[in-house]
Amino acid sequence: MEDLGSNPAPDDPIGSVIGRRLARRTALRGLFGAAAAGVLPATLPARARAGAGAQPEGASTLGFRGLPHSNSPDSVVPEGYEIQTLMRWGDPVLPGAPAFDPANQTAEAQALQFGYNNDYLDFFPLPKGSRGGEHGLLVVNHEYTNPELMFPGLGDAKAARTRATAAQVRTQIMAHGASVVEIRRQDGRWAPVAGGEMNRRITAETPMRISGPAAGHERLRTKDDPTGTRVLGTLNNCAGGNTPWGTVLIAEENFNYYFGGDAVATGAQAAAYKRYGLVRDPQFPWLRHEARFDVGNEPNEPNEPNRFGWVVEFDPYDPNSQPVKRTALGRFKHEGCTHAVAPDGRVVIYMGDDERFDYVYKFVTARPWNREDPAANRDLLDDGTLMVARFHDDGTLDWLPLVHGEGPLTEANGFRSQGDVVIETRRAADLLGATPMDRPEDVETNPVNGRVYVMLTNNTSRRPDRLDATNPRPSNAHGHALEIIPPGNRDHAARTARWEVFLMAGQPGTSAGAAYHRAVGPDSGWLSCPDNCAFDSKGRIWIATDGAPHAAKVADGLYAADTDGEGRALTRRFYAAPQGAEVCGPLIGPGDRTVFLAIQHPGEDAESTFENPSTRWPDFQPGMPPRPSVIAIVKKDGGVVGI
Repeated sequence: MEDLGSNPAPDDPIGSVIGRRLARRTALRGLFGAAAAGVLPATLPARARAGAGAQPEGASTLGFRGLPHSNSPDSVVPEGYEIQTLMRWGDPVLPGAPAFDPANQTAEAQALQFGYNNDYLDFFPLPKGSRGGEHGLLVVNHEYTNPELMFPGLGDAKAARTRATAAQVRTQIMAHGASVVEIRRQDGRWAPVAGGEMNRRITAETPMRISGPAAGHERLRTKDDPTGTRVLGTLNNCAGGNTPWGTVLIAEENFNYYFGGDAVATGAQAAAYKRYGLVRDPQFPWLRHEARFDVGNEPNEPNEPNRFGWVVEFDPYDPNSQPVKRTALGRFKHEGCTHAVAPDGRVVIYMGDDERFDYVYKFVTARPWNREDPAANRDLLDDGTLMVARFHDDGTLDWLPLVHGEGPLTEANGFRSQGDVVIETRRAADLLGATPMDRPEDVETNPVNGRVYVMLTNNTSRRPDRLDATNPRPSNAHGHALEIIPPGNRDHAARTARWEVFLMAGQPGTSAGAAYHRAVGPDSGWLSCPDNCAFDSKGRIWIATDGAPHAAKVADGLYAADTDGEGRALTRRFYAAPQGAEVCGPLIGPGDRTVFLAIQHPGEDAESTFENPSTRWPDFQPGMPPRPSVIAIVKKDGGVVGI
């Protein structure tokens, strides 16, 4: 979803840092692969060190023929592959769920059915503790809703959000959250297991516990929860992650879209709300029907927005477990939360704050995780150090601790405790001088080479005075990806690291794409607006995009590339999404034999309505609206994908 850009005075944003960095390195190594040149010189191809541009498709280790760019109502995969639709919005999840009927939706039915706009995907093998196989639990986030495509008679997107009835708002509330669905592959096909005993629906009203330094804080207390330790539900869950001890981390992103009222602009917390992008009239005006979203009834309920914007942890194997909001990981628009393990066993959680000119974070646990006693890890994420990144143009970065009492994070600046620091994480990071980024979304660790990859989707607000000869785009419409190299490629808990540009997105040969993208050529292979990423067992990166239809007039998709060798950053298009859809996930399944993708908001555009959508994917049945769905892409011969 598009961001609002609420950092009022970004100082020295990443675009400027990259420009200076590239200017210093161009004469020595060219524009690509400098991370490998500086850290692993043997892996960097000579052509990249010489500043080569597009390379032949054969340089890649990928074995499929890349798709040409397209923009059509249906999705496309390479020759030799097939798409299996695994779960669709409205499909049954829990016992008693009725068959999906778009003309007769209710909140009660939706609470038992697969939610809307699926995003983050994860797979937990069954039986628990096994090393893989093709039977397990699929965990799926449900980020937000498109009422204009969900319900008849509401008109286009702008009209539908205000015309939705109280009953339709209740249905949307139940369409948020997450689903856990037991799945199995049999005879070459993935399908849900009927009556899966571990199946679960988490909604925007599921009771949750609040833990960590903000638990019980006066700014989290409401008349319904005077303790400040209990909250109903989770909102706008985008990407996510997991832990070494087998739990799920789902991330709350654009929570500001749901809360409004006069107190947002005039109340005691107006400045704090503004920094998180809250406005009087939010994008989803649920406050017209649901009092908890109306911040305007201050002084009785000014704190409800502070109870969102966190990372939520739960056990996918226990459908009765209570989800927990882990406040030690900070409050911002979390795009994801993925882990790495430091050499001493401490767990590191990497996170991005998905907004123009906001920041990249990591959290380091205070103690190692316990392999032998899973119960000992239950509250491991409540105690540790939250840090924010400051990038330097010499290719180094510092991780700055966000700790109460250190530096400017004192009572003199309004921080009376660590609870205040995490509630206002963005302001704390502002004061420390973190580097403003171009919409940091997914931040993922490559398990093969140990490096960390940051997807920076775009930033159309970069000013011309921030440009230089090696960064000549006055508006970064297409985004880029960074590579962070921790000491020794493994010490993720360290306070320093090195960084390089992995790729700059955009069409080669154009002013927007410049010469930065090592793509096959001007007509295919290049990508726009990198969003989420994943890695296969060979360490190759798989990048999903969000925004390419607007930025580049091509469908969003999934691209793959090597991270080392001749094919480094040489992207190849593997999947083309249906019209209006964003590609989320992605998830490389057991044995690299499946690529799972969450296809979000198919048909979403300014003119689409329930009655006349731009696509009816994936059912293509008269009267059936487009349905966000999870798909499985497999080789027709059952082999390993990508080779």
